[in-house]
Amino acid sequence: MLLFGALSIADGDTPQKTGAGAAVFAWNQNAVWQALEARFRDVRSAGCRGAAAEIEKRFQEGNRQFSLMSGSQLKPTDHLFDAVEANLFGLGPLMAACPERVPEYAKLIASVRNVLKRQSIAWDVKDQQVRDRLYRIIYGGRIALEEVTLQAPKDSLPTILHGTKEPSKTPSFVYAGIELHSGDILVSRGGAPTSALIARGNDYPGNFSHVALLYIDETTNKASIIEAHIERGVVITTVDEYIKDVKLRIMVLRVRADHPLLQKDPMLPHRAAKMAYEEAGKGHIRYDFAMDFKDPSERFCSEVASQAYSSLGIDLWSIRTTMSSVGVVNWLSDFGVRNFITQAPADLEYDPQLSVVAEGRDRETLWQAHVDDAVIDAMLEGANRGERFACPLYRLVPAWLAKTYSGILNFFGKVGPVPEGMNARVAVKAMELEKKHKRLKQQVLASATLFEEKNGYRPPYWELVRMAERANEESIR
Repeated sequence: MLLFGALSIADGDTPQKTGAGAAVFAWNQNAVWQALEARFRDVRSAGCRGAAAEIEKRFQEGNRQFSLMSGSQLKPTDHLFDAVEANLFGLGPLMAACPERVPEYAKLIASVRNVLKRQSIAWDVKDQQVRDRLYRIIYGGRIALEEVTLQAPKDSLPTILHGTKEPSKTPSFVYAGIELHSGDILVSRGGAPTSALIARGNDYPGNFSHVALLYIDETTNKASIIEAHIERGVVITTVDEYIKDVKLRIMVLRVRADHPLLQKDPMLPHRAAKMAYEEAGKGHIRYDFAMDFKDPSERFCSEVASQAYSSLGIDLWSIRTTMSSVGVVNWLSDFGVRNFITQAPADLEYDPQLSVVAEGRDRETLWQAHVDDAVIDAMLEGANRGERFACPLYRLVPAWLAKTYSGILNFFGKVGPVPEGMNARVAVKAMELEKKHKRLKQQVLASATLFEEKNGYRPPYWELVRMAERANEESIR
């Protein structure tokens, strides 16, 4: 009992934390999702010939809206944006049922995203109305396209989607048909449940959980990735090593060429990447579990990019990430987070200083990402009702021993079973998260199979969330 008590004191219970106190975004339009699904079923049943006129009309309207957005500076409250959102969503079920024009749909969404980000340069991106507008169209456009991708035939859309052709004068090389430049920022989504939690666990649930910075040597043209891993802290890896690590999706972001500081110094992104590369090579930088982007002594993944660029005058994450709901705050506190206004990977794409150069996602891994997200969304709903991860003492003892062993390995520069900076209590709760997520995911996949057998198509995201919520409710009875 004395040992158990000592261990409990050493790791400590997670203190109660207060979140950012911001508004949590909610779509609140379940009726819209149901109507879109019904429209998909109707068109799928009746055939595409009867929908051809509506498809053409919606594309014409989308192109007209794009021209209006491109032609003049608009306010974020302009009703044109509401019409843009409605039209993109309205095209979704038509494209899923009649996929011949899916590439055109993807191009329209990318074009709208690009011009919207251009519009937002003149907006106050800290204003909630602006934040909502960017999220609804950029994130909304992505989820609409992804629903189409998952319902349409496998080859309806290429794995790589090219975005803005943002010019750059920094060293470059071509990978998978994408011209990458030194200083490019890579945002991705890992395959672990904690990755899903990072992506979804904020006031504007997103798609990405990891940030890395690309550096290309100007003499050898060798490409390197600088990133921060929970297990190892800040590290330098090759592009191949980066790709081999599980990625459910990847996006390439680049600082706009017309940025005032790049107008003066086009090589600034390269200098930022080189600075990060050289700093990572000088010595060990621990992972920052607290997500304190103001303290450079330890770094989480976003800080690798933000610290490098901020040292040269570019403040990335002009839209800070906020975490306010009680469930998100409690859970992230359990995993060591202490700062609930921070720089999360999922929010970087909304920064008007950056252009989306390309996105990569495989259809089947995209399906896995949707299932993972739905499970986490359902679990976070439970967290808002007070569900927490237990940390029984019988699990804490072996975790503490594993932590002690890991500390010895860390001393000699090696990686142990418990990451450096993570205590035994957090390690136990992380394992509990993985166990529960795996169990619920299996149930959701089984329900999804039955749904597809009955209806002839994969369940859309809102159906996956319902399945996950039912599975979670059953697990706590």
